[in-house]
Amino acid sequence: MATPHPRVYFGDRIVDVAEATLGVATSAVLYGLSVYTVFPVQVDGSRRSAFRLRDHFQRMVESCKIIGMDRFADEWDYDRFVSVATELVAANAPTEDVFVRATVHVDESIAGTRVRGCHTTVSMFVYDAVPIVPQDGMRLKTSTWRRIPDDAIPSRAKVNGAYVNSVLAKQDAIDAGYDDAIFLDGNGHVCELSAANIFLVRGGTLITPDVSCDILDGINRRTLLTLAAEDGIPVVERTVDLTELYIADEVFVTGTSAGVAPVTEVDGRVVGDGTAGPIGQALRKRHAAALRTDELHGWVTEL
Repeated sequence: MATPHPRVYFGDRIVDVAEATLGVATSAVLYGLSVYTVFPVQVDGSRRSAFRLRDHFQRMVESCKIIGMDRFADEWDYDRFVSVATELVAANAPTEDVFVRATVHVDESIAGTRVRGCHTTVSMFVYDAVPIVPQDGMRLKTSTWRRIPDDAIPSRAKVNGAYVNSVLAKQDAIDAGYDDAIFLDGNGHVCELSAANIFLVRGGTLITPDVSCDILDGINRRTLLTLAAEDGIPVVERTVDLTELYIADEVFVTGTSAGVAPVTEVDGRVVGDGTAGPIGQALRKRHAAALRTDELHGWVTEL
């Protein structure tokens, strides 16, 4: 478990974490009406850098647009986002890598089930970069809970309230002795984990559910697809059946809070030879390097 660092951005200023509170009658609390992103910050001595920060900001803009939170894009631009992130990280002076969670909250009180024109506030807090899944081999269980479809709550919008779906799935998996859950869609096709995208390898080809499969269009997912293509690894984005995971040579997952983590067991079936596979390991190394230094893609922002 990670805890927030002591200084938090809330209400247009940096405050102590105890001062960053939302009222019990706000839409953010009553309906989970907030959208968020989490981005990593690498700390190397006095150097602090964020990974794909522009993409994280853009995802917040798009999430707000999908949900109808129409004030964020008018009040925030990318330069302001970078400035606040820089100030916040400096205020906490981390000595090791951290994550930053940025959230747009609808903080209008008792607004009812509506969103347009409602007042919003932005929060950001820093916490230790503790992975949310094991990094040396995960055991996964297919969830009995189905993934929320795009025509109910769109997965490409990171809406706080939608993560009740993820909590149900992951807690069920933990209760059954597994590390995490695999979501299926209404047709029984593979979507993702409770909070990470999934990949498999068969015959040297990297395969992952496409963005129409009720998945989060993950920033780290896109990163791995780019790195794989650059390494000459064949990549296919398509519908994936659950049984393909059972007979895959490799399975691994990715996400900001998950890193790039191997899967060694799915529903009691050993994946490959039960160890991290070569393609996943190679992409894990490439991803770790890209987090800190990236002159080719422009993915690293100095804070």
